[in-house]
Amino acid sequence: MKSAHGNAVLERVLAEFEDAVVATRVLYGDATVAIDRKRILDVLAFLREDDACAFEMLSDVTAVDYLGDDVRFEMVYHLYSVAKNHRLRVTARVPEDAPVVSSVVALYASANWMEREVFDLYGIRFDGHPDLRRILLYDEFEGHPLRKDYPKEKRQPLIGPRN
Repeated sequence: MKSAHGNAVLERVLAEFEDAVVATRVLYGDATVAIDRKRILDVLAFLREDDACAFEMLSDVTAVDYLGDDVRFEMVYHLYSVAKNHRLRVTARVPEDAPVVSSVVALYASANWMEREVFDLYGIRFDGHPDLRRILLYDEFEGHPLRKDYPKEKRQPLIGPRN
Protein backbone atom coordinates (compact mmCIF):
# COMPACT_ATOMS: atom_id res chain seq x y z
CA MET A 1 0.00 0.00 0.00
CA LYS A 2 1.32 3.42 -0.94
CA SER A 3 0.28 6.60 0.82
CA ALA A 4 -0.66 9.38 -1.55
CA HIS A 5 -1.10 11.89 1.23
CA GLY A 6 2.42 13.23 1.41
CA ASN A 7 2.32 12.86 5.19
CA ALA A 8 5.80 12.00 6.48
CA VAL A 9 4.54 10.05 9.51
CA LEU A 10 2.22 7.91 7.39
CA GLU A 11 5.09 7.28 4.97
CA ARG A 12 7.31 6.12 7.89
CA VAL A 13 4.64 3.74 9.18
CA LEU A 14 4.04 2.33 5.71
CA ALA A 15 7.75 1.83 5.13
CA GLU A 16 8.17 -0.02 8.42
CA PHE A 17 4.85 -1.92 8.65
CA GLU A 18 3.48 -2.32 5.14
CA ASP A 19 2.12 -5.77 6.09
CA ALA A 20 0.23 -4.37 9.11
CA VAL A 21 -1.27 -1.23 7.55
CA VAL A 22 -4.87 -1.65 6.41
CA ALA A 23 -5.47 1.95 5.28
CA THR A 24 -4.26 5.52 5.65
CA ARG A 25 -6.04 8.81 5.25
CA VAL A 26 -5.67 12.50 5.90
CA LEU A 27 -8.87 14.44 6.44
CA TYR A 28 -8.84 18.14 7.31
CA GLY A 29 -5.16 17.82 8.15
CA ASP A 30 -5.64 14.93 10.60
CA ALA A 31 -3.69 11.78 9.70
CA THR A 32 -5.06 8.33 10.49
CA VAL A 33 -3.49 4.92 10.01
CA ALA A 34 -5.60 1.78 10.35
CA ILE A 35 -3.59 -1.28 11.34
CA ASP A 36 -4.06 -4.96 12.04
CA ARG A 37 -5.02 -5.30 15.72
CA LYS A 38 -2.40 -7.98 16.27
CA ARG A 39 0.33 -5.42 15.54
CA ILE A 40 -0.78 -2.63 17.90
CA LEU A 41 2.17 -3.03 20.26
CA ASP A 42 4.73 -3.16 17.44
CA VAL A 43 3.35 -0.12 15.63
CA LEU A 44 2.86 2.03 18.74
CA ALA A 45 6.32 1.14 20.05
CA PHE A 46 7.81 2.21 16.70
CA LEU A 47 5.81 5.45 16.69
CA ARG A 48 7.04 6.25 20.19
CA GLU A 49 10.72 5.39 19.66
CA ASP A 50 11.34 6.45 16.05
CA ASP A 51 13.12 9.84 15.99
CA ALA A 52 11.10 11.08 13.02
CA CYS A 53 7.79 10.26 14.74
CA ALA A 54 8.56 10.75 18.46
CA PHE A 55 4.99 10.22 19.71
CA GLU A 56 5.78 10.42 23.40
CA MET A 57 2.18 11.18 24.43
CA LEU A 58 -0.90 8.98 24.22
CA SER A 59 -3.71 11.45 24.81
CA ASP A 60 -6.71 9.15 24.36
CA VAL A 61 -7.77 5.55 23.92
CA THR A 62 -11.36 4.81 23.05
CA ALA A 63 -13.52 2.49 20.99
CA VAL A 64 -16.29 2.77 18.42
CA ASP A 65 -19.13 0.28 18.00
CA TYR A 66 -20.06 -0.35 14.37
CA LEU A 67 -22.97 -2.66 15.13
CA GLY A 68 -23.88 -4.59 12.00
CA ASP A 69 -20.42 -4.40 10.37
CA ASP A 70 -18.47 -7.59 9.73
CA VAL A 71 -15.88 -6.42 12.27
CA ARG A 72 -17.90 -4.71 14.97
CA PHE A 73 -15.49 -2.66 17.08
CA GLU A 74 -12.69 -0.23 16.34
CA MET A 75 -10.00 0.78 18.80
CA VAL A 76 -8.84 4.39 18.46
CA TYR A 77 -5.52 5.71 19.80
CA HIS A 78 -4.70 9.44 19.68
CA LEU A 79 -0.96 10.16 19.69
CA TYR A 80 0.83 13.49 20.00
CA SER A 81 4.47 14.46 19.66
CA VAL A 82 5.44 17.42 21.81
CA ALA A 83 8.91 17.49 20.24
CA LYS A 84 7.64 17.46 16.64
CA ASN A 85 4.24 19.10 17.23
CA HIS A 86 2.28 16.57 15.19
CA ARG A 87 -0.60 14.21 15.81
CA LEU A 88 -1.65 10.80 14.58
CA ARG A 89 -4.74 8.68 15.03
CA VAL A 90 -4.15 4.92 15.00
CA THR A 91 -7.13 2.61 14.60
CA ALA A 92 -7.59 -1.14 14.65
CA ARG A 93 -10.75 -3.15 14.05
CA VAL A 94 -11.69 -5.73 16.70
CA PRO A 95 -14.17 -8.56 16.05
CA GLU A 96 -17.15 -9.11 18.32
CA ASP A 97 -16.42 -12.83 18.74
CA ALA A 98 -12.88 -12.13 20.01
CA PRO A 99 -12.89 -8.60 21.50
CA VAL A 100 -9.27 -8.66 22.66
CA VAL A 101 -6.29 -6.42 21.87
CA SER A 102 -2.88 -6.03 23.46
CA SER A 103 -2.58 -3.54 26.28
CA VAL A 104 -0.27 -0.61 25.57
CA VAL A 105 0.23 0.31 29.25
CA ALA A 106 3.86 -0.85 29.06
CA LEU A 107 4.45 1.83 26.39
CA TYR A 108 2.17 4.56 27.72
CA ALA A 109 1.22 4.65 31.39
CA SER A 110 -1.70 6.94 30.49
CA ALA A 111 -3.38 3.96 28.78
CA ASN A 112 -4.04 2.30 32.14
CA TRP A 113 -7.33 3.98 33.04
CA MET A 114 -8.37 4.58 29.43
CA GLU A 115 -8.16 0.86 28.64
CA ARG A 116 -10.17 0.14 31.77
CA GLU A 117 -12.87 2.56 30.57
CA VAL A 118 -13.05 0.81 27.20
CA PHE A 119 -13.23 -2.56 28.96
CA ASP A 120 -15.97 -1.32 31.26
CA LEU A 121 -18.12 0.45 28.65
CA TYR A 122 -17.54 -1.71 25.53
CA GLY A 123 -16.35 -5.07 26.87
CA ILE A 124 -13.10 -5.10 24.90
CA ARG A 125 -10.37 -6.90 26.86
CA PHE A 126 -6.72 -5.83 26.94
CA ASP A 127 -4.26 -8.68 27.00
CA GLY A 128 -1.41 -7.91 29.40
CA HIS A 129 -3.15 -5.08 31.26
CA PRO A 130 -1.84 -4.92 34.85
CA ASP A 131 -5.26 -4.44 36.53
CA LEU A 132 -8.14 -4.93 34.09
CA ARG A 133 -11.34 -4.38 36.04
CA ARG A 134 -14.29 -2.02 35.95
CA ILE A 135 -13.47 1.61 36.58
CA LEU A 136 -16.77 3.50 36.18
CA LEU A 137 -19.45 0.91 36.92
CA TYR A 138 -19.82 -1.40 39.87
CA ASP A 139 -18.83 -5.06 39.62
CA GLU A 140 -22.41 -6.36 39.55
CA PHE A 141 -23.42 -4.12 36.62
CA GLU A 142 -24.52 -6.34 33.73
CA GLY A 143 -23.39 -5.54 30.21
CA HIS A 144 -21.49 -2.73 28.55
CA PRO A 145 -23.60 0.42 28.18
CA LEU A 146 -21.81 2.03 25.22
CA ARG A 147 -22.48 -0.94 22.97
CA LYS A 148 -25.16 0.01 20.49
CA ASP A 149 -27.20 -3.09 21.29
CA TYR A 150 -27.27 -2.38 25.03
CA PRO A 151 -30.95 -1.99 25.94
CA LYS A 152 -31.42 1.59 27.11
CA GLU A 153 -34.50 0.53 29.08
CA LYS A 154 -32.54 -2.07 31.05
CA ARG A 155 -32.89 -1.57 34.78
CA GLN A 156 -29.77 -2.08 36.87
CA PRO A 157 -30.01 -2.53 40.62
CA LEU A 158 -28.12 0.04 42.64
CA ILE A 159 -25.76 -1.86 44.86
CA GLY A 160 -24.01 -0.17 47.74
CA PRO A 161 -20.61 -0.87 49.23
CA ARG A 162 -20.17 -4.32 50.67
CA ASN A 163 -19.13 -4.57 54.30
